[in-house]
This record gives sequence, C-alpha cells and structure tokens, in this order.
Amino acid sequence: MVDGASRLTAFRLITLPLVAPGLVATGVFAFILAWNEFIFALVIMNRPQNQTLPVWLQAFNEGARGTDWGGVMAGSTLMAIPVVIFFLIVQRRIVSGLTAGAVKG
Repeated sequence: MVDGASRLTAFRLITLPLVAPGLVATGVFAFILAWNEFIFALVIMNRPQNQTLPVWLQAFNEGARGTDWGGVMAGSTLMAIPVVIFFLIVQRRIVSGLTAGAVKG
C-alpha cells in the first residue's frame, strides 16, 4: 500500500504467491478423491451412459461367474493414467505446498 499498490495488486503480488502451493496441493488431493468416488456415483448415476469409470470398472465383477481380472487390471491402468499425468505435471507445486508450513532450524 505504501508503494501505491491497490488492495487487488497487493493480493496478486504478495498473498497469492504465498498461498498458491497450498492451493495446488489441496486441489490435487481433491481431484484424486473426486476421480475415485464410487458410492456416490453408483447411487446417483443409474443410466449406463452416465457411469463414471469406477462404476464401469465394477462391471467386470460378474458375480457367480467370476471376475475378469485381465479386464480389471487393464481398466485400472487406464483409470490411473490421467491421475499420474496430472500428478507429474504439478509435482513440484505439491512438494512446495506440503513443506510451506514447515519450520526450518
């Protein structure tokens, strides 16, 4: 404020860089939790074209006829690829966000 910056400029130049790593880390964890949501999607989505990937993957369990383990593993790998790619992209920000509150000394 002393240098003539407005409140918005002060927020953008000072506060936002300090909280950005924590926001990114929280966003990544929220993304992973939402990606893996199963029960909510199973109860709400009743049409096959609206199924999420975890509900689709559950269809490989055929009850009394057994489980198609090859299909389960292939589907699990395909489900994990976007999360792994997203994590690799924001990995540096996650580490800085997790260690931002650490005390040095």
